[in-house]
Amino acid sequence: MSIEGSRATTATDPIRLGMVGGGEGAFIGAVHRIAARIDDRYKLVAGALSSDAERARRSAEAIGIAPDRAYASFEEMAEREAARPDGIEAVSIVTPNHMHAPAAKAFLRAGIHVICDKPLSINVAEAEELVALQTETGRILAVTHNYTGYPMIREARELVRSGALGDIRLVQMEYAQDWLSERAELSGSKQAEWRTDPKRSGGGGCIGDIGTHAYNLGAFVSGLETDSLLAELSTFVEGRALDDDVRVLLRYRGGAKGLLWASQVAVGNENALTLRVYGTKGGLEWSQMDPNYLWFTKLGEPKQLLTRNGAGTGEASRRLSRIPPGHPEGYLEGFANIYSEIAEALVAARSGAMPAEAVTFPTVADGLHGMRFIEAALRSSQSGNGWVSLG
Repeated sequence: MSIEGSRATTATDPIRLGMVGGGEGAFIGAVHRIAARIDDRYKLVAGALSSDAERARRSAEAIGIAPDRAYASFEEMAEREAARPDGIEAVSIVTPNHMHAPAAKAFLRAGIHVICDKPLSINVAEAEELVALQTETGRILAVTHNYTGYPMIREARELVRSGALGDIRLVQMEYAQDWLSERAELSGSKQAEWRTDPKRSGGGGCIGDIGTHAYNLGAFVSGLETDSLLAELSTFVEGRALDDDVRVLLRYRGGAKGLLWASQVAVGNENALTLRVYGTKGGLEWSQMDPNYLWFTKLGEPKQLLTRNGAGTGEASRRLSRIPPGHPEGYLEGFANIYSEIAEALVAARSGAMPAEAVTFPTVADGLHGMRFIEAALRSSQSGNGWVSLG
């Protein structure tokens, strides 16, 4: 048994989890709750599920949170949970973007670990404050770039790291959707309303909502660091305040090049996230719409189809696979992998230890890098599509 503050825990106890946001009408909150439950590592015990007190109460009741742990604000939740001997160890923040940093700060200062939906904040300054606060408090601050949890993305990353592709030359990232092809924000869609509102979403629309996912995935697999970028952010739907289509050229340190396209007005596309990485010795292709498969081609040889948990795959992907090959695992399981990786770190933190070396999840540093990407893309687009440094 170990003692974290006044909270007695053992290595096998479920992690006591709270949630900010994710109440009635929310999409991503339910996804986080499912992801946290899949591997039985967490128990949701508290929540400030809405900024509306009555909606927060109803939402908490609907998912079994006790009335005395259903809070009207995240500030109250952080203060009261920190004072309880059985208070939460970690909190999931699943609000619109503008509330990410204020909530994260409150819980870090209360000594509570944070799992934050992306993007980390609405600007670089807020993200830098969170990096400093995380360092000061020593709490974990994870960011749920959930696509890095897919087993075949881990396989792709290890192939790159092993040198199987040689020196990386090209990285192509695409994320195409069509759900904002019309002004859904005027038709009562809660998801569209806040995502197209600069006050709640930040300065970027499509670039912050899905462009940052594609960018993060390319960086995670390739291991490359961006030197500079050239971006054009477009708003095709008349009257919309934020971008709904993004094109970005990337220059990586060492000479590799990147190309990113993200769109929410590409009619006929539901959730078409794809990644291609090409080196001097080989190439990789992966699609989120068919995530259990990875195409790997060695120069001068036929394409190879690698399957999740199948023959020829390595430990990096197998450790995140739950079932035999041929049984599909997808979005929820990939999201759950991120939660389970974070759980390894949270359990280790109970005794002041570090998790196993293989444990990997997006951190506050990744969140800051994502915000630098968004702001650099905005600067480039607003200044006439010139090349700008990420800083």
